[in-house]
Formats: sequence, C-alpha cells, structure tokens
Amino acid sequence: MDDATPHETPHEVAEPELEELKRQLQDKQDRLLRALADTENLRRRGQRDREDYVKYANETLLRDLIPVLDNFDRALAAARAAGQGGNVLNGIELIQRELLRVLEKAGLSRYSAVGERFDPTRHEAIARVVSADSAPDTVVHETAAGYLLNGRVLRPALVAVAAAPDEDAA
Repeated sequence: MDDATPHETPHEVAEPELEELKRQLQDKQDRLLRALADTENLRRRGQRDREDYVKYANETLLRDLIPVLDNFDRALAAARAAGQGGNVLNGIELIQRELLRVLEKAGLSRYSAVGERFDPTRHEAIARVVSADSAPDTVVHETAAGYLLNGRVLRPALVAVAAAPDEDAA
C-alpha cells in the first residue's frame, strides 16, 4: 500500500531531496552571480574601448601633422641662423604657436628630452656623443621633439645620448 518502508516517515524521505534542491539552488545562484559579473565586466570593457576610441581617434591625422611641425622648427631655425628676422619670422612663429594650440586641444603635447636620462619608451637614440660634461645615458641633444597623445607616446624624441669618454676607448 505505502511505498515507504515501515521505518521511514515522509519527512525522512524528503530530507535528502530538500538538500539536493538547496544545492541546485546554490549552484544556480552562483552561476547567475558569475554571469552578472561577466556582463558588468563586458560593459565596462566596452565603455573603456569606446572612450579609448574617442580619445585616440585623431591619432593618424596627428601623426601625419608632426612632420609639418618639424618643418616649422627647421624653417625657424634656418631663418634665425641666417640672421633673418622681421615680420616673416614673426608670422611663421605665430602660425606655429597657433597650430600647436589647436593640436593641444586635440590631446597632442610636445615634450623635450634634453637633460633627461635616456628612456627608450620616450626617446629614440640616433647618435652617441662622447661627453665629459654629461652623465652617461643622458640626452645631450635633440634632433626632433617628442609628442604625446593624451599621455601616450605618439612619436619619441629623436636624441643624441651622452657616452663616457672611456666607453669608446675599449
């Protein structure tokens, strides 16, 4: 008549089933929490990617404009070396400053490396200069300024680095 053995009560039969249901519920809650955490991480990553895209969207344009800035520097240096001054030189300086101001609004910043310790992440060494006046691995001359885009190196500064006089004797 009754499927339960004479010694089992309905309560004793349900206890193992209840424990199994509790375990299944806990597993499902754990999976739900993991899925929610994964979804939140994905949302944050997507937001960060969108922000980076906007922050660095002009990178190609700005990289293409850096040689123009270099040419302004060369033109100004040549005009000063030739002793030319006056309105044309002042006009070129004004245009250069205005261009730099506009590019700074887009996140571009210029940095100089002279006097700094050589840093391969920010400087590109194009020459080694024996110098008794400067500590080894110090930037002693800059051929071209470095540029950052929102704090990230867009172009490293092109530099000459000091070497100790005895380094070349070996």
